[in-house]
Amino acid sequence: MAHSLFISDLHLSADRPEISSGFSAFLESTATHAEALYILGDLFEYWAGDDDIHDPFNRQITQALLRLHTRGVAIYLMHGNRDFLMGEVLAEACGARLLPDPSLRNIYGTPTLLMHGDTLCTDDIDYISFRAQVREPEWQQQFLAHPLALRKAQIEHLRTQSKQAQSRKTADIMDVSAESVINTLRKHHYPRLIHGHTHRPAQHIHDIDGRVCERWVLPDWYEQGGYLRCDEHGCAAIRIEIIGSLTAKTL
Repeated sequence: MAHSLFISDLHLSADRPEISSGFSAFLESTATHAEALYILGDLFEYWAGDDDIHDPFNRQITQALLRLHTRGVAIYLMHGNRDFLMGEVLAEACGARLLPDPSLRNIYGTPTLLMHGDTLCTDDIDYISFRAQVREPEWQQQFLAHPLALRKAQIEHLRTQSKQAQSRKTADIMDVSAESVINTLRKHHYPRLIHGHTHRPAQHIHDIDGRVCERWVLPDWYEQGGYLRCDEHGCAAIRIEIIGSLTAKTL
């Protein structure tokens, strides 16, 4: 049956080879049977700019995605909070199309809103302010003008600061805001919503203005992996064991 797959928050890096191996196995097996693969942000642990595309690890990932594309699978790539500097050079190398966040798509007859999910976390005021700053074209232009090595050092410093800040925040603050979810679903005329970012995989049902909306939160790829499979009958969450062997289990 025709179907599409949705993933996010892989945070791929050379420091976690078992995860990148599991991802490559997923592309070679499961993903080849899909019509489309949607990557909804944070494919990489961080992305310092498209001039880093020739790094051996990054090349390994882009070539794996390109092989999937050449087999006829459409690939869609959305920015996350870690890799918002991904550009057209990277997308072309992957055979992918960059999607804006949010994107409203018709997925087998069901209007479906695709997001990374960080813009729904409006209770985290400090993060929302930082996000607005680094998404400004002027800020990005100035940052990308620095040498690649300096950019990477600056990103590592920001990551350290972020971890320290997160340790002082409650889990609720870093989760989506119920009000933001409701307002977003209302604004887009009550679609199904698929997003990642929070690392809290689940299916939620929202009753808004007498309309029932389905919200799927995608899993991260740290100790396990996972994806959402959607077809004309609906969606199913699949968790995969990626340490040792690639096995799938429907939740």
